[in-house]
Amino acid sequence: MNTEAQWYFPLNDETLQCRLCPHNCILKEGKSGICRVRFNQEGKLLTQVYGFVSAINFDPIEKKPLYHFYPGSTILSIGTYGCNLRCFFCQNCGISQTAAEPELPRSNYTPDQIIQMALKRPGNIGIAFTYNEPVIWYEYMYDIARLAKKAGLKTVMVTNGFVNKEPLEALLEYIDAFSVDLKAFNEEFYAKVTSSQLEPVKQTLKQISLAGKHLEVVNLVIPGLNDNETAFSAMAKWIATELGRETVLHISRYFPNYKLTTEATPVSSIRNLKRLAEKELSYVYTGNMHTESSDTHCIKCNNILITRHSYAVSAVGLDAEGKCKVCGNFFLKKT
Repeated sequence: MNTEAQWYFPLNDETLQCRLCPHNCILKEGKSGICRVRFNQEGKLLTQVYGFVSAINFDPIEKKPLYHFYPGSTILSIGTYGCNLRCFFCQNCGISQTAAEPELPRSNYTPDQIIQMALKRPGNIGIAFTYNEPVIWYEYMYDIARLAKKAGLKTVMVTNGFVNKEPLEALLEYIDAFSVDLKAFNEEFYAKVTSSQLEPVKQTLKQISLAGKHLEVVNLVIPGLNDNETAFSAMAKWIATELGRETVLHISRYFPNYKLTTEATPVSSIRNLKRLAEKELSYVYTGNMHTESSDTHCIKCNNILITRHSYAVSAVGLDAEGKCKVCGNFFLKKT
């Protein structure tokens, strides 16, 4: 359903500028932005994806991935089509690297219908905006998130972080937790591989952290593109310094997809980068490596707090208040 979008202003009778993300696309009549789903029609910026759902499932919260936010819980997850990045290694290209064409598989849901679905599922904690980049379906996400908060549901945003400060500020009131994909730690990678920029993502991460929201960072490691140990160590140090040493970092193994045929990341590379990250950060996990342990240990006494076997999660070392059973160190508000 075409709906008027937010965060734009007219430049003249035929041209407008979208101000949602740092691309700041200037659009003539009939043209869409880099996201493919926000377009100029008769001087108004319209979005094609309001209520246009490509995927909807009840997922483990760990799949987002979020390991320190209501571990072991279930969350209703929804996505649409399109993205404001052009990553040629995209792991979800079927819905992210396409426009919202009418013939594509979809379901239509109003925000109220999403809320009712989330409330009816026993044990569901809330709603996750995920699968494709939720920034580009800002209006739909915003309306759902506002209703979710009124209904007592938790909200999660899984994002590349490429968003302008003002739209993010307006959204922060209604989002409880963020999983942000920090794709690399150099501008050249962002420019050549994603058609975007690193600095706005860094600013987004700092803005989320300063707002006191739950934040976990994801880095997909691609051989020859972003696996340089010096740059990776600089990224881990920046996270520790700017976001906090206890910020969770997920290091994920890449597999060939979309336009990139480079062989999968060696397991040894992921293990080595994990060791480097652990010099700066308290909580580092590996992703897409099912043979690796992803248990959470107490940073004070090394007691196992949470065990994870795929998506089977158990808070074996935490008491009812979210404290370590051995040393009493506080870990979670709720398990």
